[in-house]
Amino acid sequence: MTSSTQAQVTNESGNRQNIFPVEAQPELIENYSGYIEEAEKANGRWAMIGFIALLGSYITTGQIIPGIF
Repeated sequence: MTSSTQAQVTNESGNRQNIFPVEAQPELIENYSGYIEEAEKANGRWAMIGFIALLGSYITTGQIIPGIF
């Protein structure tokens, strides 16, 4: 006899809870065009954020990598 309550399952041997999470089912998208363009845009944006962080640390501390250079 097993009862379930929102991803917590109690079994009959000792009324212990199964605390393992429920796995999400993978989803395969057959026709996903534009993945490469979106990845390139995201990579460029993260690079710009890194460059701005580099400039900010250089302006505030005078060092390229604070504590090292």
